[in-house]
Amino acid sequence: MKNILIITSYFPPETGAASNRIFHLAEGLKKHDFNVSVLTPLPNYPTGEIFKDYKGKFKHTSTEEGILINRLWIYASNSKNKLLRLIAMLSYSFSLIWFFMWNKIPKTVIVQSPPLLVAFTCMLFLKFKKRHLILNVSDLWPIAGLELGAFKKNFSYKMLERIEHFNYKKADLVLGQSEEILAHVKTICPEKNTFLYRNYPDFKSPKLSYNPSHGKLKIVYAGLLGIAQGIYNLCQELDYKTIEFHIYGSGAEQEKIETFILNHPELPIVYHGQVSRNELHKILLQYDITIIPLLKRIYGSVPSKIFEYAKLGLPMLYFGGGEGETIIKRHKLGWVAEAGNYKKLNSIIASINHQMLSKIQREKIIECGNKKFDFKSQLEKLTDII
Repeated sequence: MKNILIITSYFPPETGAASNRIFHLAEGLKKHDFNVSVLTPLPNYPTGEIFKDYKGKFKHTSTEEGILINRLWIYASNSKNKLLRLIAMLSYSFSLIWFFMWNKIPKTVIVQSPPLLVAFTCMLFLKFKKRHLILNVSDLWPIAGLELGAFKKNFSYKMLERIEHFNYKKADLVLGQSEEILAHVKTICPEKNTFLYRNYPDFKSPKLSYNPSHGKLKIVYAGLLGIAQGIYNLCQELDYKTIEFHIYGSGAEQEKIETFILNHPELPIVYHGQVSRNELHKILLQYDITIIPLLKRIYGSVPSKIFEYAKLGLPMLYFGGGEGETIIKRHKLGWVAEAGNYKKLNSIIASINHQMLSKIQREKIIECGNKKFDFKSQLEKLTDII
């Protein structure tokens, strides 16, 4: 049995695409006869506070589903203050260094990136220990930060670029969740071994029981309420003549969204809070379509919601551009609108009628999800090369 360590900044009981993705990877490797261990911070995302069951602990070790999980101390923060967020990342990096010094590290290590500084710590220290390093890149930083307006092209940005390039160069294999990510890596390290590892979910598609609504079109968004998703802007820009808008999730924009809804009781917007992933899968089936927005087109980004909703048979309205838009069009999973073009978005929504939203359409989406976005076959290909 081959030993493998996964180092990540997100892991259950934290919620969201990042923690789900790494959990499925760990669980899948375990089923392929790998002896899997995980290094992760004490749970704190997305609240920025250590979860109740872990407060006051410097380290927590447990075995869950046959996977050894070491949770390390972190100065938790989701503050918008860049200095505090930097301190949070550095605190986890220091905990990792301490762990590397006093513990035996398996020969093969998968490192999640971003955060860049955490990945840098791992690539720097573990390369000295001559470990086989696999860098799993889910988003392109600092490029994504620049496109979102979080960074400016200054000295700090150039330093982050150097860290990014260092991480790629030290990796023995780079996993990328999009073709754009792998293309970017190749521009920096042309000879680097790469593998397209999409964020496919691992669950069985539910039995369909959909009945189209006969009144307004029920549109749902479920996920992180962060700046990149732009849900607050969406609440302001949607034309509500023929729709209801339902929101699930939490994040930095939650308070602004709740305040907007409170100040506009005449608008058919409902915020339902945060629910568990399993519960959400059942809830989503009652809606007509889901919207997947990005405030701006982010190079390299492909929201994992696309693959998850395909397995649920949920028609999608994609509002983010880039590779995600191409996937929606290629596999006929729904509709696309140009990122940031709210006039076009409202026009497309107005063109969707209940006759377009049949059970047969959903069955075709599920069939595509199960054939084209299959977690198990992708994992088998990955295990062949690691």
